[in-house]
Amino acid sequence: MNTTALKNVPAQQAPLSDSKALRERARQHIEQGAVTPGYAADRKHVISMLNEALATELVCVLRYKRHYFMAAGIHAAPVAAEFMQHAAEEMSHADLLARRIVALGGEPDFSPDGLASRSHAQYVAGDTLESMIREDLIAERIAIESYRETIAYLGDRDTTTRRMLETILASEEEHAEDLSSLLHDVKD
Repeated sequence: MNTTALKNVPAQQAPLSDSKALRERARQHIEQGAVTPGYAADRKHVISMLNEALATELVCVLRYKRHYFMAAGIHAAPVAAEFMQHAAEEMSHADLLARRIVALGGEPDFSPDGLASRSHAQYVAGDTLESMIREDLIAERIAIESYRETIAYLGDRDTTTRRMLETILASEEEHAEDLSSLLHDVKD
């Protein structure tokens, strides 16, 4: 059964391809790995978007690490610990993005040349504990909006990438909540 015929059948009634057809399609273009003929997104555009997200995560790792080492003052210890935890989680997001880029047949761009220009978030050092928290919160809010837009763009055309980004988005929302609480604590 061809996939164009499936577009006219409601999802709950859509029949599965027979085994022979599945096997035949799987043998075609095997050099594309996980990217099968059923992949409906613009792969090159998705890879580009994921590389921008990768750059954003890497910039966030660097900013959080700096903030961890530069945190000073009466509230510094718990805030610094939060910065380090967020840095580790952002690095795990970067790893997920890089793996997905490779799975889609692309190359993750870890080059430091142009890293800041590829990133959606900025690298702002901050000179006080409060300004560091504020800049990290702004960056998390940027990441949240960026991931939401990418998820909406992907829709059902690339469910694997969408689900991965939804997981990362949930983590970024947690980071924003953590930072919002820290900002309130430091101001009191």
